[in-house]
Amino acid sequence: MFNVMVDAKAQSTKLCSMEMGQEFAKEWHQYHSKIDELIEETVKEMITLLVAKFVTILEGVLAKLSRYDEGTLFSSFLSFTVKAASKYVDVPKPGMDVADAYVTFVRHSQDVLRDKVNEEMYIERLFDQWYNSSMNVICTWLTDRMDLQLHIYQLKTLIRMVKKTYRDFRLQGVLDSTLNSKTYDTIRNRLTVEEATASVSEGGGLQGITMKDSDEEDEEDD
Repeated sequence: MFNVMVDAKAQSTKLCSMEMGQEFAKEWHQYHSKIDELIEETVKEMITLLVAKFVTILEGVLAKLSRYDEGTLFSSFLSFTVKAASKYVDVPKPGMDVADAYVTFVRHSQDVLRDKVNEEMYIERLFDQWYNSSMNVICTWLTDRMDLQLHIYQLKTLIRMVKKTYRDFRLQGVLDSTLNSKTYDTIRNRLTVEEATASVSEGGGLQGITMKDSDEEDEEDD
């Protein structure tokens, strides 16, 4: 669909650049402007709809994390069973598989878009809006839990997701001015505080997961 719009814009330019009589020049100019406006509005709507689908996936991940909210029965039961079982066996910690699956989804989607869409300008606009929308959703989720301490699995999952999202979109060419938004700073500060709290209460339970240097490659996490 993006490439159809790219081709339509190219064909419109060719059509409207034809030499014609003076009496038709003004009419053709108006026609060209209307086509450009239609193409621009269509692309804008396409980007909005596509980003909305990406955000729906993220909201699904956050909905899973909501089960671990402080004070819920599920959260209490999970913490108890993991601590009890870990005395005897190496119990897999829930949450990281969810983070890894989401990161893989984002990277695969970025690769597909890069491979299929022929217009760099559209890709840049799409990635900018996708990144901003993702950070807004995460920030809202955290704000709704302002009075709650994050569960260790919520924290670990979010740290990985935020760090990977930041780095992957930076690698895709999203500018630092967009990446380092006030929304991102709010998320980073909240997770940093939660990390410090968890490091004390969990006794190192983060196991190397940290918000520091979000733009650096964490080979042990990949």
